[in-house]
Amino acid sequence: MDKKLRVGVLGGTGFVGQRFITLLHDHPYFNISVIAASEKSAGKSYDEAVKGKWKMSDPIPETVKNLTVKNINQVDEISQDVDFVFCAVDMPKDQIREIEEKYAKTETPVVSNNSAHRGTPDVPMVIPEINAHHFQIIEKQRQRLGTQHGFIVVKPNCSIQSYVPAIHPLMEFKPKKILACTYQAISGAGKTFADWPEMVDNIIPFIGGEESKSENEPLKIWGEIDGNVIKDTQDIIITSQCIRVPVTEGHMAAVFVSFEKKPTKDTILELWRNYRSKCQDLNLPHAPKQFLTYFEEENRPQTRLDRDLEKGMGITVGRLREDTIFDYKFICLSHNTLRGAAGGSVLTAELLKAEGYLKPKN
Repeated sequence: MDKKLRVGVLGGTGFVGQRFITLLHDHPYFNISVIAASEKSAGKSYDEAVKGKWKMSDPIPETVKNLTVKNINQVDEISQDVDFVFCAVDMPKDQIREIEEKYAKTETPVVSNNSAHRGTPDVPMVIPEINAHHFQIIEKQRQRLGTQHGFIVVKPNCSIQSYVPAIHPLMEFKPKKILACTYQAISGAGKTFADWPEMVDNIIPFIGGEESKSENEPLKIWGEIDGNVIKDTQDIIITSQCIRVPVTEGHMAAVFVSFEKKPTKDTILELWRNYRSKCQDLNLPHAPKQFLTYFEEENRPQTRLDRDLEKGMGITVGRLREDTIFDYKFICLSHNTLRGAAGGSVLTAELLKAEGYLKPKN
């Protein structure tokens, strides 16, 4: 068996960082060797650093309770103790861009949950089952950074990971216009109802920055490598509204699509049912066996019933029907802190390892 890779979790005390900790506990490929956070938490044991702030339903893994939290700015010191890092820090974007590049330049690959580098033209923004071919730009990125092994890969916004996977198998029919209204859980803001009592019995029709991300990030995912950059597709127009709703976990989307060549409903259902990727073929630890699951019931998918399908890594779809303005409309659901955040990043790292991009430093 291959030796486990040593992994660091930057921002390990926050909501997504905690999710990383639970997912990486007993992982077959990776072993947590470093947890890093802000100067405020540095020097404390992990157990002490998250005391009163642990938001996961699972307990803190015994293997990390006594790890001493390091300061994320100790880049050189941390890089000596890890083979790569996950990044889920809560900092201004310019500071995130800077620190992620610092880690990459120490020959430490960065798999980022942050949005700071999503618009960087040579940084692949990946949903593993959809555009893993964008990993090919890593070599060009390394040339820019002056590294042999270090690089940055990012995960896209959680809101798009409900509906982009359902549209992707239909690309041969050339979708032209997409309208997506997303109904997003409070955990997407790093909150629980205890933290955010204003959300009980309430809906907020605005989430800062989400609509721009929902409309633009899919264009990069469906774009193509052109020389040293990934160029957005110019063939699709997306409009969205993003709404915060009073549920703990799970982002739902109401999706409307028009195609250049309209497929039949049976064709769409067949393509959803049969869609597979290298993640499924390799049987990666966090890959869902069935990426897309369609429900025939009129009242599914439901957030509480279906968000945990395939351990939170599956995408569920329902209510496919023709529309009076667009060609079709349907409902999608994804688990926002598993598929949409830490779980998606872990699956990305599993595929990067399988493809030879993540290796032991010594």
